[in-house]
Amino acid sequence: MKFTIVLLAYLFFLFPAKPHTFTQEANTFFEKNVDSGKVDYAAIKKNTELVDQLYKQIGSMSVDGLSKAEKKAFYINAYNIITIHQVAENYPIKSPQDVKGFFDQKKHKVAGESLTLNALEKQKLLEPYGDPRIHFVVVCAAVSCPPLADFAYQADQLDQQLDKKTKQAMNDPKFIRVMDDKKQVQISKIFDWYKNDFTKNNKSALAFINKYRDKKIPDSYQVGYYEYNWQLNAQ
Repeated sequence: MKFTIVLLAYLFFLFPAKPHTFTQEANTFFEKNVDSGKVDYAAIKKNTELVDQLYKQIGSMSVDGLSKAEKKAFYINAYNIITIHQVAENYPIKSPQDVKGFFDQKKHKVAGESLTLNALEKQKLLEPYGDPRIHFVVVCAAVSCPPLADFAYQADQLDQQLDKKTKQAMNDPKFIRVMDDKKQVQISKIFDWYKNDFTKNNKSALAFINKYRDKKIPDSYQVGYYEYNWQLNAQ
């Protein structure tokens, strides 16, 4: 058993994970363990083989020579898998906040670099791409996060996938809470924590939301923020 583990580690070092293979396996993992944005952590905890394998692939992956879209898709999938892996390691828990340093202290190997989840999100996604849709596809294992996709993000479909998930969040009455009788709307704290990402070029958060809404929210509505629910997004 010990020899097998050493051999696998040696092979990972010699032959870094291939992006296409990683994406396919990640897609299988999400399809199997995610339903309606909720994760079957109990089942993952019972059999950690696939999530452990994906976690190791994230560390051994080389992003040299990848296109911008390929890197972007990889880092999105990496964030979500690392989050699930870290929950599974500590499961059962009621919230990711039950694990000290879950986002800002625990480091993970990502394409050869040692990064916290916060650093991965900021340094590899938000800063390089300046794409606010990223906030609706990287999921922090909490109920108030946008629903986790039951698929892996792929470079050749990435724009459509980002639009799909952003539109889904903007039209979700639990995520964007419109009260027409009071002419008010309660929105996620994400729009407050990352205000600068949504208010470029003198735009408002409401303008961003309406870009993806089927039924637009009037500019006259008062905008507020509801409390973030950090309860685990478990099935």
